[in-house]
Amino acid sequence: MKKSPSRSTRFTRTAAPPVRAPRLLSGGNPQIAKAEGEAPVQTSIAAMLDWKREVGSRIDAIITRSVPGVHKAVKWNSPLYGVPGRGWFLGVHCFTKYIKIAFFNGVALKPLPPVESKDPKARYFHISEAEPLNEKQFTAWVKQASRLPGWDG
Repeated sequence: MKKSPSRSTRFTRTAAPPVRAPRLLSGGNPQIAKAEGEAPVQTSIAAMLDWKREVGSRIDAIITRSVPGVHKAVKWNSPLYGVPGRGWFLGVHCFTKYIKIAFFNGVALKPLPPVESKDPKARYFHISEAEPLNEKQFTAWVKQASRLPGWDG
């Protein structure tokens, strides 16, 4: 007669918890837990709405291609890009009608990114559905910004 396994040695299959889409904050910015690395940045990009997702992917690809060894993280629900030993040089944040690119040492870029900041060193560049990404200019700014001292936040 064959014994049935005791209850303590039986294995039960449990379904993996469902993967939830990130909650969207006001303006449609995805709420992503603070974390470092490629995965949280890609999660943030995947959660961007509509046209912003494609632009977010292009921004990430340009930065990755332009800055070998770029360091990535999500802090304050925004993807950040930096260079080890120099700090963060760029942040991305979604709003209802545009994506805000923050160059943390933007006053040193040529030409200056067009939007001023309360921070005397930072400058912004906005991308909207009506004003698409100028990849040539953006790439030039990314390369310049990655060589400058960044933000240590």
